[in-house]
Amino acid sequence: MSTDRTGTAPAEDDPWDLLVVGGGTAGIVGAKTAARLGARVLLVEQERTGGDCLWTGCVPSKALLAAASVAATARTAQRFGVDVGEVRVDFAQVMEHVRAAIHHIAPVDSVEALEKSSVVVRQGTARFTGRNSADIDGASVAFRQALVATGAAPAIPGIAGLADVEHLTSETVWDLDELPADLVVLGGGSIGCELGQAFARLGSRVSVVEGASGILPREDPAAAEALARALVGDGVELHTGSGVEVVEPTGGGSGILHLGSGRKVPFTRLLVAVGRAPRTSDLGLDAAGVEVDGHGFVVVDDLLRTTNHHIWAAGDLTGHPQFTHTAGAHASMATSNAVLGVRRKVNLTAVPRVTFTDPEVAAVGLSTDTPAAGLRRVAWSHDHVDRAVAEGSVDGVSRLVVDRRGRVLGATVVGPRAGETVGELTLAITRGLTTRDLAGVTHPYPTYNDGPWNAAVSDVLDQLARPTARRAVGVLARARRWWVQRAA
Repeated sequence: MSTDRTGTAPAEDDPWDLLVVGGGTAGIVGAKTAARLGARVLLVEQERTGGDCLWTGCVPSKALLAAASVAATARTAQRFGVDVGEVRVDFAQVMEHVRAAIHHIAPVDSVEALEKSSVVVRQGTARFTGRNSADIDGASVAFRQALVATGAAPAIPGIAGLADVEHLTSETVWDLDELPADLVVLGGGSIGCELGQAFARLGSRVSVVEGASGILPREDPAAAEALARALVGDGVELHTGSGVEVVEPTGGGSGILHLGSGRKVPFTRLLVAVGRAPRTSDLGLDAAGVEVDGHGFVVVDDLLRTTNHHIWAAGDLTGHPQFTHTAGAHASMATSNAVLGVRRKVNLTAVPRVTFTDPEVAAVGLSTDTPAAGLRRVAWSHDHVDRAVAEGSVDGVSRLVVDRRGRVLGATVVGPRAGETVGELTLAITRGLTTRDLAGVTHPYPTYNDGPWNAAVSDVLDQLARPTARRAVGVLARARRWWVQRAA
């Protein structure tokens, strides 16, 4: 049994300093953070630690995308003067690669790793029974503070007929043992585009159906259009601008999507990827005095406290951006506030997001589509990024939104490794850096990061070309000439 800070083993019925419900990213980070701060921590996980990111989200999808990228590169190698012949995909081997990636990372998120960090772990179902109590499979526990981190699950829309058709989600698609001959993806957001492109590159006939006017409806239209061109180039058929009204089963798991436009999209396998819904319905939150909104998301303040100030929440169930990095950062913040009584506040102005397609679409901060009054957009086409030219990947762009002082407030980058590039731009927004600051930093050449850097340089040059700046520069140049002549 673990001991408290005095070295004395606590009694079994002593309240836990922190009860953590959920063993995904937020739960793991929160539990480890609290334990490092000296708290006595109990983590309860219903299934397996690691959460969606490890088992059905980030890790498997990126492993699948990596395999698909190799297949696509091989097929197009001839443009570089390399002929590899016919490309054959062994889907079973692809899935072995996916599982190997998961199992390589799994020990980091394991029960054993948590226990080494002084976290007590119990497998079971937790349900709150009061403001400071919970039930774990019939056993009552008391706590001083709690962190709710049960995440979210794939959302299933209430479309007529959908429940009558066997369909895949981002959780169950990993159970496939054969490559689908054809696959229809319902949803053109990040998950739908990533999985759609991956399966197309591996050899499936893929269609993506999105009710909005285009894919990635939350991103800069220029970014979405670049990705749409890439998807079409990979053989994906896009159906946008009209939602699904009815799903007609035709037997054997097959069916037809009837769109509002009157178009019919037949399928033999259907993947539903229209977003994620919070896992909060069976937690007993009412008994704990924890409020949820109309969509089931836990209501939190900017300290990540719920309406019961002994209970905190972090991750996908809060309604904040549903990313692993957000879940981890917010869980660390929430547990620090809970255990130490500090008042670290959530700041959502610079949360980066990446769609890991080819090209990648990365964005942070304000929208770069149509800047508000007083702001301006600076852009750099990647056909003027030398690394992109060398690798034949010029269909990309870097866009920055800046204010009158040149401070970077938003960014969108489209191209290979955009997810790595956006880190610098996130730092710039967080620290209030200007395009002059970015332009003044020496960047390695040639990299894809030249896109945002050149955009910043171009903005500085535009500022220097303004009448006031030109006059100031002229005065300095004349003064310098006078001084040099006098010194001679």
